[in-house]
Amino acid sequence: MPLTFDLPYEDLAGYQGRSPRPADFDQFWDRSLEELESVPPRVELIPATVRAPAGRGGGKPFAEYLDLWFDGVGGARVHAKLVRPVGEAAERSAGPGGKGPAIIQFHGYSGSSGDWQSKLGLAASGFTVAALDCRGQGGLSEDVGGVTGNTHCGHIIRGLTEAIAGKPEQLLYRSIYLDCARLARIVMAMEDVDPARVGTSGGSQGGALALACAALEPRIARSAPNYPFLSDFRRVWQMDLAKDAYEELRTWFRLFDPLHESEAAVFNALGYIDIQNLAPRIRAEVFMGVGLMDTICPPSTQFAAYNKIPGKKSLAVYPDFAHEDLPRHQDRVLEFMSGL
Repeated sequence: MPLTFDLPYEDLAGYQGRSPRPADFDQFWDRSLEELESVPPRVELIPATVRAPAGRGGGKPFAEYLDLWFDGVGGARVHAKLVRPVGEAAERSAGPGGKGPAIIQFHGYSGSSGDWQSKLGLAASGFTVAALDCRGQGGLSEDVGGVTGNTHCGHIIRGLTEAIAGKPEQLLYRSIYLDCARLARIVMAMEDVDPARVGTSGGSQGGALALACAALEPRIARSAPNYPFLSDFRRVWQMDLAKDAYEELRTWFRLFDPLHESEAAVFNALGYIDIQNLAPRIRAEVFMGVGLMDTICPPSTQFAAYNKIPGKKSLAVYPDFAHEDLPRHQDRVLEFMSGL
């Protein structure tokens, strides 16, 4: 294994992170889940205006496209794309009672749920696919606002001023993580989905959300995150990599605390949304893809989360790759998810 710009590989295997874990972390998330339960989901499934392609010879489509809407905490209306297999595609993977597997997909930072077409391969294999639009990013989900400071972009620091003041529930990613858990529960309750055969997947921010979803909805059976974002914030800062996706950490200090008088409080507050702190709650089997030359989400920050996952887990390590497409990795993910 070649040397990396980060820790030596043998040290990565035991690295436990440098960012703090707030003393009331578990109580915070237990309260947050109780709040989510108190909000009626008001689920709507609306046939999409884009039609699914017809089957062979102009026959019936093998999938249907649906816009899925639900209410999240704070009064936000949240959107996801739902692609559901029908006919032979659904029968191919159905188990007892005609119920099949599902995969919940999460997108990268500032992106969206993507094209309908990108989900068709999984639907053809018999998977129901639900793809979330994160609040305030590139999709259709609503961002209800209501915090001090940056509200145009910079979702890591959204609500950070309030969190430092003792109100971590104002952190935007807290709401996004709860949206992930709610979407999983909605999918698990669908009459054609087996709740014991549901997985999560995504890359970068999507990798973080795949893990957060599995942490907050313990029935998730499998999770396949690639180079997860939002982990071990202090390590990112100490490596002088608060740029690119983590640029807003530097921006926050420059704008609001140029003397770093509140640095300890900042990283403690960010601990509430740090994926490495959620990792011990995961009960799913995890398959993670890591590029050892990743300067966007440094390998050590990814290992900080991976090393705290308590159950069955495995890694695909790409020594020469950074924060980019990992060759043949999606084939490996599909093989992993085929075990649902």
